Amino acid sequence: MATIIWDEPIAVSAEKAWAALRRVDRAHELFAPVLIGGTMEDGIRTVTFANGLVVQERIVTVDEPRRRVAYSVLGEMFEHHSASMQILPVDAVNCRFLWVSDFLPDERAGTVQPLVEQGARALARNIEGGNAPR
Repeated sequence: MATIIWDEPIAVSAEKAWAALRRVDRAHELFAPVLIGGTMEDGIRTVTFANGLVVQERIVTVDEPRRRVAYSVLGEMFEHHSASMQILPVDAVNCRFLWVSDFLPDERAGTVQPLVEQGARALARNIEGGNAPR
């Protein structure tokens, strides 16, 4: 099973970053311009990537105490997919965004890795710049 782990520093408080990440219905704003569209219906989030890829994701949990969102990509792209995104405090004005993705087949890593890197950096820029959902 392939695993991608990305740890991105964010120069805002964990509370501010979590307020944005927990808005799972507005991921297309938080991860812009990597994501260019998104909708949410019955716990299923549909997102459109800038490269044209459209993905459906089941939101598994929004864990307030741990500042963690877990989701799974649906459809035929993966045999298995599970991922989590978490905000970890560093100090009063800094935090980290931890994104862990586990999936099969391993060959999808070439597609997933750049999207995770670009997405994590976009999230940090949007939150730091005040362009994140509230």
